[in-house]
Amino acid sequence: MITAAHTLIYADDPAAARAFFRDVLEFPSVDTGGGWLIFKTGPSELGVHPSSWEWEGKGGSTEQLFEVSLICDDLEKTMADLSARGAEFVGDVVDEEYGMTVQLKVPGARQMMLYQPKYEPPALS
Repeated sequence: MITAAHTLIYADDPAAARAFFRDVLEFPSVDTGGGWLIFKTGPSELGVHPSSWEWEGKGGSTEQLFEVSLICDDLEKTMADLSARGAEFVGDVVDEEYGMTVQLKVPGARQMMLYQPKYEPPALS
């Protein structure tokens, strides 16, 4: 039986990325040895998207194979809380079909999406 999903983020500076998840996002973790932290991320959900699409007259594609996003219940408040702890965001909040989104900088790694969904997340039901 599958009991959880394990998500990986590859970082050029893993120490900086780990410190961000520990200190800024305040994810609880265990040290599996030598500072190799594994973080508790809470409930999760999995979506399967096409690598190319057309929707309402707009099309697009991606070379991405996987993406990690963080879900929140109040984007404005979450952004303010995270900013107070040193988080940085890239660009403006975008109103997408599925939710309000913003790109969150992960030090030592890349950006990840933070969003407030417009749907009832199955991870929370």
